[in-house]
Amino acid sequence: MALDRETVVRTALRLLDADGLERLTLRRIAGELDVQAPALYWHFKNKQELLDAMATTVLTDATRETADWTGLPWREFLPAYAHGLRGALLRYRDGAKMVPGTYLTDPAMFAVMERALGVLTGAGFSARTASTALSTIYCYTVGFAIEEQAVHPRPGESDPRYTPEARRRRISADTEPTVDALNRSTPLDGDRDADFDHGLRLIIAGLAAESPSP
Repeated sequence: MALDRETVVRTALRLLDADGLERLTLRRIAGELDVQAPALYWHFKNKQELLDAMATTVLTDATRETADWTGLPWREFLPAYAHGLRGALLRYRDGAKMVPGTYLTDPAMFAVMERALGVLTGAGFSARTASTALSTIYCYTVGFAIEEQAVHPRPGESDPRYTPEARRRRISADTEPTVDALNRSTPLDGDRDADFDHGLRLIIAGLAAESPSP
């Protein structure tokens, strides 16, 4: 099997999903590919360069699937953008921890960014406001997904420390009554889709206050 960047990246993503970010090493990837670790250095100088390529692949895969925003009003575009990003981050174990802070290696992502900005500037927002809005949505989505994967690393898996019962044992209804009530009514393992959409609506409502048109 020819060893190329794409093969290394796809193998690394598969191991990420199986083992998590902390256990992902170049040695582990080399073993999976049945090569010596130095063979990977022909393609990546270090693990960070590999993580950059992995994150870029995750995002480019997502945009190929979801980035058709043609004709969408901005109020519909932003949820579509956010849901596409969240889906990409949740596709792999620890995906939400892996992607932030990486360097995108595919210049094609700038074309995706241009299309996204175009939806908002086309609605009358300034380029600066459009950029801030997308950055805010990005940061919200990444943070939400990181917390989401802390509770549910993969579908069907749960960290028992976050169950309502476990949290209830640590919360005092006398000194933290609001926290206690929220834990009972909206637990961390509740409807995360609904919670995510609620947060999006709050952000979009704030952006609407700066909308140049009613």
